[in-house]
Amino acid sequence: MRNLYWIVIFCLCFLIGCEQTVDEEIDENQLDEQHQIANEKDEQIDEDVQGVKEDDDERAENVEKEEVEESNYYRVNEANWNIEPIDEGNEQIVLLTIDDAPAKHSMEMAETLYTLGVNAIFFVNGHLLNEEGKEVVKRLHEMGFEIGNHTMNHPNMSELSEEEQHFEIIELNDILYEITGEYPRFYRAPFGDNTDVSNELIEELDMTRMNWTYGYDWETDYLDPEPLADIMVNAPELQNGANLLMHDRKWTADALEKIVHGLQAKGYEVVDPKLIKVE
Repeated sequence: MRNLYWIVIFCLCFLIGCEQTVDEEIDENQLDEQHQIANEKDEQIDEDVQGVKEDDDERAENVEKEEVEESNYYRVNEANWNIEPIDEGNEQIVLLTIDDAPAKHSMEMAETLYTLGVNAIFFVNGHLLNEEGKEVVKRLHEMGFEIGNHTMNHPNMSELSEEEQHFEIIELNDILYEITGEYPRFYRAPFGDNTDVSNELIEELDMTRMNWTYGYDWETDYLDPEPLADIMVNAPELQNGANLLMHDRKWTADALEKIVHGLQAKGYEVVDPKLIKVE
């Protein structure tokens, strides 16, 4: 009987010990799981913090880049139609502009400029925008060239009524928007004839007027590539910020590469029109 008593005691002790061991193992597993969860949370927090830091660094870089780029913008000086730096941009620059696009040679001229790595404004006439003309303008825009408004029909604006002047500008703006997805930023009046009506409308449309400093490719003495290239590079009007007027003409297209190289040889940078702010 006494032996049975000790056997029962022994079994009870054994069972209690096993239960405690199981509890300890469960507690250890729970602790391991808790530690793993805590570690994962810490890692996620570290990743989030690093992500925020990288975002902040990127924002700081973008702000710094924007501040640097801001200093390189230009404006049109309407007193003399030169292009001037707003802050710290290069002063020894020239702007290339090409009127009467897209007649016959705009694509050829664009390809020359693209190969040379320089930009220009192509001022478009609406009466040239048949299906082929629209494709040329679309291609010019896709190549990165600025597209300007040169009126629908190239009239002398001072000879038109207010309604007719509005049509000449607004109608072309709408057509160019359909082609490129953007409204033109610059307006050049045919013959440089800016009127009170057109000036008021251009201001309402948040556009900038753009006349020119000099141009020669319509004058009798300069209807061949060699003399045209020479005068465009050596003109007495050439100065910092000069706004060069050219046209969609065969002799101008043939002279264009020499004009660019000649200006660059004199230390002039061809300014990107996209850096000119509309004010």
